[in-house]
Amino acid sequence: KRIENTTNRQVTFCKRRNGLLKKAYELSVLCDAEVALIVFSSRGRLYEYANNSVKATIERYKKANSDTSHAGSVAEANAQFYQQEASKLRAQISNLQNSNKNMLGESLGSLTMRDLKNLESRVERGISRIRSKKNELLFAEIEYMQKREIDLHNNNQYLRAKIAETERAHEQPAVNLMPAGSSEYEMVQAHHHQQQQQYDAARNFLQVNGLQSNDHYSR
Repeated sequence: KRIENTTNRQVTFCKRRNGLLKKAYELSVLCDAEVALIVFSSRGRLYEYANNSVKATIERYKKANSDTSHAGSVAEANAQFYQQEASKLRAQISNLQNSNKNMLGESLGSLTMRDLKNLESRVERGISRIRSKKNELLFAEIEYMQKREIDLHNNNQYLRAKIAETERAHEQPAVNLMPAGSSEYEMVQAHHHQQQQQYDAARNFLQVNGLQSNDHYSR
């Protein structure tokens, strides 16, 4: 609230002015800030403080204010540009949606005869490309199945041949590893005959001794 008493108002002004100048000085020193302070009393007397220059600080302020205004203008221009681009994109999306509906046979009431003919041509070209791609995939699948069939047939023939070969090997008689006319075979036969004779002699000897023992006990 304004102080009505002139004397009190003047005293308060002096005290607050000195305090304000002191705070400006402290701000410039402690924070290394560029400070400019201008005060006019009720009587029109000028009081000022600046750690650099009041005029230089004012010029710096004007330049900064001008740059801020220019930046604001640029921001507004950018916002307007983006709004226009957004409107164009919305229009394109709407056109694409209508075109898709027309391709499905929907929303045809607003189309002219020329538009309908163009739409018919587009649909026929699309169907032709779809059929061509489908036939291409179908032929590739058939070719793959034919190759697969040939591979399976070859594998089947190979397995049949292996089975037949195994069966023939089992049916052939065993072949003597030593022919009868060889010297090694004759030596083996002679050794076997000698062992047989020794075995027969030992058996006869045991039989004779057994008979003699029985005769002795019977007496």
